[in-house]
Amino acid sequence: PSMDFVAGAIGGVCGVAVGYPLDTVKVRIQTEAKYTGIWHCVGDTYRRERVVWGFYRGLSLPVCTVSLVSSVSFGTYRHCLEHICRLRYGSADAKPAKADITLSGCASGLVRVFLTSPTEVAKVRLQTQTQPPGPKYHGPLHCLTTVAREEGLWGLYKGSSALLLRDGHSFATYFLSYAILCEWLTPAGHSRPDVLGVLVAGGCAGVLAWAVATPMDVIKSRLQADGQGQQRYRGLLHCMVTSVREEGPRVLFKGLALNCCRAFPVNMVVFVTYEAVLRLTRG
Repeated sequence: PSMDFVAGAIGGVCGVAVGYPLDTVKVRIQTEAKYTGIWHCVGDTYRRERVVWGFYRGLSLPVCTVSLVSSVSFGTYRHCLEHICRLRYGSADAKPAKADITLSGCASGLVRVFLTSPTEVAKVRLQTQTQPPGPKYHGPLHCLTTVAREEGLWGLYKGSSALLLRDGHSFATYFLSYAILCEWLTPAGHSRPDVLGVLVAGGCAGVLAWAVATPMDVIKSRLQADGQGQQRYRGLLHCMVTSVREEGPRVLFKGLALNCCRAFPVNMVVFVTYEAVLRLTRG
């Protein structure tokens, strides 16, 4: 299981490098009503900030932390699964049931929140600070210390209730759909799918996970961006009700297409790297 932590870390870094520009576009679409769609946001960001600076705002922190977070996700999932199998079937290597995979996936999503909340706050604030006269935050660490000073330590955990609701069920979906798809795509007489099978299973698992995560992702982004200037939302429910009342139920699916487009290549890379590292270390 310790190798699952290493493999998860390497997979996570590869995934963030692929998906970050689209993540910036997603956050801006979710938090700024002025954008009418994906291409409007892409064009506006490129015109005003040019590629690297505009699309990779706040990247350094996720790259540093994503290896830890991804490592904890995959490691927790594997450890949970082995404990459940040992308890239920007497052996850690027993074939787990769908419920076991779902429970372990949910646990891995919940554990992530304590690590990801501060970095998500910094990422969202950096991605959405486009107002004149100039940037309030001069980088991820400056952003974290400023938020902690101005809003208290609780400010670093803004939106964590939405994050818990987002990651719990989306990671259950993520690992369950990956396991089911791997089973379907494994050729007869083999125990695992080939590289193409892993690519397809990983990509599809990512898309399904984001499909169920997007409503809470919108609320999370809004709660975390809410602190630059006048505070609009009193909490998760208030944010949800206000957003739906002002912009209609469709607001909860803002960025859905983008999340799904981003999730496929990112999770293809994550799972293929993860499986490759595990295979290498197991000889």
